[in-house]
Amino acid sequence: METFKNMLSPLGMNTGAIQDTLKLVVIGGTVETARRASISAWNGFVDSFFLTAHFSQEDYPYDWLMHWLSKQPAWGRSREFEITTRTVSRNGLTQSTTGDLEDDDEEEEDEDALVHGRRKRKVAFMPSLDTTHTIYYRGHWLRITRTKRYPDYGHGSSLKISVVARNNDILKKLVLEAKREYEKDAEHRVHIFMADTTYGCWRWNGARQKRPMSSIVLQPGVKDMLLADCKDFLCSEDWYAERGIPFRRGYLLYGVPGSGKTSLIHSLAGELGLDIYVVSLSSKGMSDNTLTTLMGHVPSRCILLLEDLDAAFTRSVSRDSSSTGAPTPSPSTPNSNDANDGSTLSLSGLLNSLDGVAAAEGRLLFATTNHIERLDPALSRPGRMDVWVNFTHATKWQAEGIFKCFFPSKPVASPSSTSQEKIDVSQKNLPLPKRRPGHAIPVLEEAEIAELAKRFADAIPEGELSVAALQGYLLKNKVRPRECVDEVGDWIIQERETREKLKKEKAEREAKEKKELAEEKERKEKEEKAAKEQDERETREKLEKRDRAKSKKAHRAETVMKLEGATAAPASSTPADAVIPVVHSESASSSESDTSNGGIEADTEESMTSEEEPDKPAGATSDAKEQQQTTAKDKWIAVKGHQPPPPPPSSSSSPLDS
Repeated sequence: METFKNMLSPLGMNTGAIQDTLKLVVIGGTVETARRASISAWNGFVDSFFLTAHFSQEDYPYDWLMHWLSKQPAWGRSREFEITTRTVSRNGLTQSTTGDLEDDDEEEEDEDALVHGRRKRKVAFMPSLDTTHTIYYRGHWLRITRTKRYPDYGHGSSLKISVVARNNDILKKLVLEAKREYEKDAEHRVHIFMADTTYGCWRWNGARQKRPMSSIVLQPGVKDMLLADCKDFLCSEDWYAERGIPFRRGYLLYGVPGSGKTSLIHSLAGELGLDIYVVSLSSKGMSDNTLTTLMGHVPSRCILLLEDLDAAFTRSVSRDSSSTGAPTPSPSTPNSNDANDGSTLSLSGLLNSLDGVAAAEGRLLFATTNHIERLDPALSRPGRMDVWVNFTHATKWQAEGIFKCFFPSKPVASPSSTSQEKIDVSQKNLPLPKRRPGHAIPVLEEAEIAELAKRFADAIPEGELSVAALQGYLLKNKVRPRECVDEVGDWIIQERETREKLKKEKAEREAKEKKELAEEKERKEKEEKAAKEQDERETREKLEKRDRAKSKKAHRAETVMKLEGATAAPASSTPADAVIPVVHSESASSSESDTSNGGIEADTEESMTSEEEPDKPAGATSDAKEQQQTTAKDKWIAVKGHQPPPPPPSSSSSPLDS
């Protein structure tokens, strides 16, 4: 400082102000450095004690924790929140918090009551995004922050939880507790995932209520066989590994439409507690690479569903019952939809994705088809489709079971042990009814229900109506069990008439389409034939024109040579004042014009000749022209006052010959 002061003193400057400025700069820099160092040290100290866990919305733990947080009182008492009526999360569960707004007058009313055809809305208080909330859990304070990674797209949320602890045991306990509560509340739902061909991933499509196995009425023993086979497979992973067999199982459900194939798969998924992953093989953008990627990302415990396997390759297989499954060639037109469907999936790619090296293991593959005869033998062989189940039209036994399912009987007073034994096993996973029935269904005695079911089954023809048709009829009469049985005969007659009418309309439509196709084919054949004849005619005319042009050119050259030779012969013996014949004939003038025009009039003259005399050959036409030139009358003029000689006696002679 003293040195700096001595340097500035000769300049006559005020050193006091400069010293004060330098002091402030030094002190400020020291304070800022100390602040940053303390903050860094504090962050390091905090990070050494805080444990932070991140949860993404694309994974299951995010749903578990959000469902668990919705039940915490502190989560509903947040100081910064959002008011919303959309309380249903992507997992299908209603997330209501303790801070939800409810009307006192509506507490006594049914919570599922309908207002103008829809349920009453509830107002919910949800903590805001990008805000830190503190919750006390098992002696630890949790700092929870919910953010959105892609705010412009409305999805991609994430959750961050921090806690002061020496190890991550507290976070493990939190996640496991949230998982148990979530699975307990989601016990009665089946999650559906759809294949996204754009990004090659699986998208959650919703959660469906489980369907009890008792609601599926099949032939005796079919449900039990399938359920036992699925459970045995899921418990045999080690057995498959010891024998080197791929841990995969395939089921092929084939038969008539509306026989309950998809409903059975839904019921099995609810009974086994598995999610359903649905693949549409004919969707736009589906390719071998995309399908292989999707199959590789399938979880180890799930149901993989391929619906309508016979219509997977829409460009070569028709869903008409008259089709044999062979590829049907279709004319490629610019407006064809097949060229723009975007699906490049091949049979080889499908086979490799099902049981190739990169195929997923541990999944249950279910495939449905209405026409098993159309499937390639390589696709339905054992190893890919191990179990085949045939679905037919409804039998009398099925009709009786469906009727009893729609109209339950009064519970009979009996010991609790006996009643528990009669309950179907599939009924254990069903949720309890939480709302009052919306329809006044008469409850009849068991004997009366059995009698009505028997009468209903006797009236149903064996193997003629589908299960879906019976279900539709019972739905229309769900509160009229007695009238339903009395009117079933008239309904069957009406169904037959409707089917006959539809069948007749279909036959007429097919006949009309066939006739139109035949007419269109005949018209195209005529057009092609006419076009072919026109091309042949034009080709023949061109050849004739070329031949005539060649012959005329040769004749013209010969005539010119004759004229030159005849003119040169008398020129040597004729005196200077002799009469020189100058020919001004029509043939000479035409030759000069033809020579000057260079062959343009030749083509025109040939075309005119061909049009006037199409039957005459080219040689005859040339001879006629030559004769016309020979018989043309020549005109003579006198040179140097000499009289011209008399004309020749005959038209065939020429002056050159005299």
